[in-house]
Amino acid sequence: MSKSLEGRVAVITGGASGLGRATAGRFAAEGADLVLADLNARAGEETAAAITAETGRQVEFMALDVTDEEKTQALMRHAVEAFGRLDVTVAAAGVSSAGYTSGQVTVRIDDPETNHLINKPAADWRRVLDINLTGVMLTARAAAQAMIGLGSPGSIINIASIAGRVPLAGAAEYSVSKAGVIMLTQVLGRELADHGIRVNAIGPGFIETPMTAGIRQDPESLEMVMAMTPMQRFGQPREVASTALFLASDESSYFTGQTLFPGGGIHVG
Repeated sequence: MSKSLEGRVAVITGGASGLGRATAGRFAAEGADLVLADLNARAGEETAAAITAETGRQVEFMALDVTDEEKTQALMRHAVEAFGRLDVTVAAAGVSSAGYTSGQVTVRIDDPETNHLINKPAADWRRVLDINLTGVMLTARAAAQAMIGLGSPGSIINIASIAGRVPLAGAAEYSVSKAGVIMLTQVLGRELADHGIRVNAIGPGFIETPMTAGIRQDPESLEMVMAMTPMQRFGQPREVASTALFLASDESSYFTGQTLFPGGGIHVG
């Protein structure tokens, strides 16, 4: 039985943990060779080695800050030089707040004294938008330029969030950055259609990843999330990875400019 990504090459930013790592593992299992990128070099190297050992696919890693335009361009050049093609790019690098590091337990997002926009420094706003929105734009643009240079079609998948459609008090910069990713996806979907490049996004709800560790460990935050989620559970990374696989494969060949929401019913519009 043929695999849905057999012979294809994918670049995944934020590939060392969470949704990026889950997606990388799923893509490799479906036959793709990978270039992973992440700010955490140690975790990235470990992830690449683990996926190669498990699947037998070739997985390379590059340390990357997605806000660095030159290095983001270099990432795509490396993929093309290493594998001779670029079929899929997943822009999964992102943060929940300006000071976020993977796995940290943060204060509750609904605490007005620390997290409401009127009490936050503007630098926090700029930092989150730089990573979550500008970083996604730079990644998608570099991928599109590489695909156009190769004269080949491709699929670009941007990771947005349910927060791009459902505003979260205490997470203004995060919500706005993800709403921007959704609109960016729509614009790029139209701009790149003539090149055979499809651009879609995924807007996950609350998924069991390091980014939600603080919520899951705080009873009041957990109660708030469950009150918002009709399916009454956190999603699993594999459920988002399966959505990414659909958008990367030929099964979604007539989709572009769309955002799919694996969110347990939080957003149904």
